[in-house]
Amino acid sequence: MGRDLAQKYPTAKAWFDRSREILGIDLASICFNGPEEELIRTEHAQPAIFLMSWIALQLLKEQAPGIEFQATAGLSLGELTACTAAGVFAPEDGLKVARQRGRFMQEACELRPGSMAAVLGLDEQKLRAVCAEADVDIANLNCPGQIVISGETDKITKAAELAKTAGAKRAVILPVAGAYHSRLMASAQPKVAKMLDEMPMKKPAVTVVANVTARPHGDPADIRQRLIDQVVSSIRWEESIRYLVSQGFSRFIELGPGGVLTGFVKRIDKNVKVYTVADVPSLEATVAALKNGAA
Repeated sequence: MGRDLAQKYPTAKAWFDRSREILGIDLASICFNGPEEELIRTEHAQPAIFLMSWIALQLLKEQAPGIEFQATAGLSLGELTACTAAGVFAPEDGLKVARQRGRFMQEACELRPGSMAAVLGLDEQKLRAVCAEADVDIANLNCPGQIVISGETDKITKAAELAKTAGAKRAVILPVAGAYHSRLMASAQPKVAKMLDEMPMKKPAVTVVANVTARPHGDPADIRQRLIDQVVSSIRWEESIRYLVSQGFSRFIELGPGGVLTGFVKRIDKNVKVYTVADVPSLEATVAALKNGAA
């Protein structure tokens, strides 16, 4: 993850090198070489994804000089990157927050183990009834036809079966380390709160849409509380994108590994244009589209 960017662009390599100084761990080695079980540990995955997303933004700015953006949004951990891109956190502090958040959530996973499942093709109200019966939580409202649930492993298994009985096309248990965005993460909240209390924050320079409200963040005190709430709350991604579209936004660029959000946004609104910066080919393709006016 990120190896090709670091090999081709000095800016990417410099940020991977800086991350070692900032965090005291060789995040570059974990990203480039694994092993996978180390990379997917929450305490490593979160700063790794943050770093990749930040590097993607810096490279986009370098390769497409003059590019401007008027709003940011990020799913779950991505909200930290969105805030950092808007100037709420200094990038070094954003990386530290991602690392500590990941560590606190890893501890919560170990304290109260759980799992998650993606439910496909069942409307929200029917799924909420399923969740109430199985005693689990809705974690992510991703896009039309895809909602993720979270909770204790045996209860998630039950909920998945109930969802299929209720009419879901599929209910897929996800390969994750714990029950994120559920009540099982509650032990991480006071730790995240204390960390954010000690972290310098500024008012965002552009609109940043909050996961838990699907509306713009306010001042630093508001941002801090929303980020604390987010640990145990549903991520309202579909509603967040619909809000941005309602405000006139029609062009989106996903920054960071993979292209999952690109797929979500396309399913939310087929009329918007979505581009991805995840590696060298996708960066070059997005830059070419911007320069040619296709974006």
